[in-house]
Amino acid sequence: MRRFDERVLHLMAHNVDVPLALSNLAARAQVSAAHIHITRHLAVEGARLTDLAQSAGMSKQAMGDLVDQCEAWGLVRRESDSRDARARLVRFTPIGLAWLQAFKEAVAQAEAEFRAEVGDEIATVVAIGLEAYAGGTAT
Repeated sequence: MRRFDERVLHLMAHNVDVPLALSNLAARAQVSAAHIHITRHLAVEGARLTDLAQSAGMSKQAMGDLVDQCEAWGLVRRESDSRDARARLVRFTPIGLAWLQAFKEAVAQAEAEFRAEVGDEIATVVAIGLEAYAGGTAT
C-alpha cells in the first residue's frame, strides 16, 4: 500500500495541472499518506471535521492538525455550516479541487500500472482482498 501511495504522490508531483507549490511538496515527500486521507475522505460538498476524522479512522485532533496544514497549503478551507451555526465545514478550495482531480488521475494510472505488472487475475484478487479487509472488523 505504501508503494502504491508513493507512486500516486510521484505522479501528482509531475502532473502539470497541480499547482507548482503543491507539486514541489509532493516531490519533496512533504505530502504523506495522512494527507491522502483528506483527499480520499473529504466529499466535494464538504464535511464536518468529526465526520472526516471518523471516515479516515483518525482522531479528531489528528485530523484537525492535518486540516490546518492543508488549509495553510490552500487545499481546503473551513466555513460555517448553514445547517448548524456551531459547526464548521471543511471544503476543498479551487486549488484543492485541482489536487483532487490530479489524485484521481494518479490513482487510475497507478492501478493500471499495478494491473499490468501483476496481471488481471492477481489484481482482482488483491482488490477483493482489500475490500474484505477494509470491511472486516479487527479482533
